[in-house]
Amino acid sequence: MEIIRTVAELQAKLGEARSRGTIGLVPTMGALHAGHLSLIERAREENDTVVVSVFVNPTQFNNPTDLATYPRTEEADAALMEGAGVDYAFMPSVEEVYPEPDNRQFDLGPVAEVMEGAMRPGHFNGVAQVVSKLFRFTEPTRAYFGEKDFQQIAVIRRMVELEGFEGLEIVDCPIKRETDGLALSSRNVRLSAEQRSVAPVIAQVLRSSLIKAREMSLADTKKWVTDTINVFPFMNVEYYEIVDALTMQPIAEWSESEQPVGCITVFCGDVRLIDNIKYVR
Repeated sequence: MEIIRTVAELQAKLGEARSRGTIGLVPTMGALHAGHLSLIERAREENDTVVVSVFVNPTQFNNPTDLATYPRTEEADAALMEGAGVDYAFMPSVEEVYPEPDNRQFDLGPVAEVMEGAMRPGHFNGVAQVVSKLFRFTEPTRAYFGEKDFQQIAVIRRMVELEGFEGLEIVDCPIKRETDGLALSSRNVRLSAEQRSVAPVIAQVLRSSLIKAREMSLADTKKWVTDTINVFPFMNVEYYEIVDALTMQPIAEWSESEQPVGCITVFCGDVRLIDNIKYVR
């Protein structure tokens, strides 16, 4: 595996690789875990060359404290990537990715206006900025994203449409979980031992809601999930929305969508955790 720090070197290496076959890109913000490794494994299976970017993107953080405390584990990340068979690890500086301020404003539409878009103003525009740059730097055949960030995938698909990345395949991959159900996240390392013991409640309640939803209205299901989680210590549901999987728009009745998805954000102490579940109708 080669570690690459500059766009010029990356493009030179990938120019050669492109002549030999397909390129798979896995964009990450580092602090890699088994969820990232599952994306890399999928990319390795489906492409001739695999690139993983490790970059904590400042433009998608609307909370300076969150940016400052986001875990950075470059040495450990490099070891995991090498063990997973990555060909190129792109680990640039902020100055390399943003040699000048990126003032682009993306017309991301309704998919970016709800849930995370409403709670974190500017977040998805920052995601679109950095991911569009990574796509231009690497010109991948396929790019891999985890379904834990369910809304983000819809936003990236919209950005791809806006920016005209023709022929680029966005591959969404299932959520990877701990044995107790907690969705893997780089933020999990910030949980105290007591918080970590409670955090799996999120996934457990979401799974139980699949059964409740057979008998409950959509509104009652939402209320049951929120009330049940909030009973536990440290836990505070920021939002729980049941949305259409394609439009990301909240629905009021089960009959309004063929693919309802429940998307949740919960503060466990001061650590913000997200998860989701698909309801089968």
